[in-house]
Amino acid sequence: MNTLDRRISVAPMMDWTDRHCRYLHRLFAPHALLYTEMIVSTAIVRGNALRLLAHDPRERPVALQLGGCDPQELGAAARIGAAAGYAEINLNVGCPSNRVKNGSFGACLMLNSALVADCVLRMRDAVQVPVTVKCRIGVDDRDDYDFFARFVEAVAAAGIDALIVHARTAILGALSPKENREIPPLKYDYALRLKAERPELPVVLNGGLGDCAAILAQLAAGLDGVMLGRAAYHRPALLAELERGLLNPEWRIPEPWEIIERMVPYARHQARQGVRLHSITRHMHGVMAGREGARAWRRFLSQVAARPDATPEALYSALPILRQGLAA
Repeated sequence: MNTLDRRISVAPMMDWTDRHCRYLHRLFAPHALLYTEMIVSTAIVRGNALRLLAHDPRERPVALQLGGCDPQELGAAARIGAAAGYAEINLNVGCPSNRVKNGSFGACLMLNSALVADCVLRMRDAVQVPVTVKCRIGVDDRDDYDFFARFVEAVAAAGIDALIVHARTAILGALSPKENREIPPLKYDYALRLKAERPELPVVLNGGLGDCAAILAQLAAGLDGVMLGRAAYHRPALLAELERGLLNPEWRIPEPWEIIERMVPYARHQARQGVRLHSITRHMHGVMAGREGARAWRRFLSQVAARPDATPEALYSALPILRQGLAA
């Protein structure tokens, strides 16, 4: 049940971690655990599940993150997701947006641990793959460690296979989702204390992680994994650095031109299914992050690859920019 390697994972990020983003990230880190964007369980059960859950097998292992609060519906969505090839089903108990709050799921569910536990039980009954929860450390003024520990006690008793902890409190209503990622202070000590008290529970740390050395230090402190968000999106080479540092010392960070050579065939295949090149290249701005030519690369993506009539082969015209960065 709990055989997934969780040392490196990429967080579910709305409008970002779609299938094209995940395909790109897989080129940088062959063993990282990737996550879908949050998908509302109702959309899967009552909508076009085939379209919502479509992905390339080369993205795997991929975890499906569900949003919802109806145990029966979450169980049904989990079953559909597992049948579609997802390696893990994750329940979102951390999103602080008003839209999610109004739907009675996301971070506000931390205030109803019994319901979350019921949701987990239904999902576990429905699938053979791991079932996990991603949460915050608290909600509004309920941000003390005892509150967090009681929540974890309830969901752990329901049988979660791992807990992903975004180590900030969610401030509902008063802060925007962006502000909720930046203003509430990080409290990594909550995750470390939890792991010390529950050594049998895999604990993955999320929030504010972007430096390779700092990430390795957190893992050395005893945590089971780290989940990266925007740091990995804006500089996917970070994933390759961690792949090499944690999983495969022989792994070589792919050069930008090598990424292009892998993405063009993928984009061709997607184009035959009606996918515009921009839907893929919008995730590729970070390929040149920190290199000479990064600005020219971003300009190319915005001005050339984003054209409605752009073909996958247009990416080859950027090779001089990429090789300039390599030479520098």
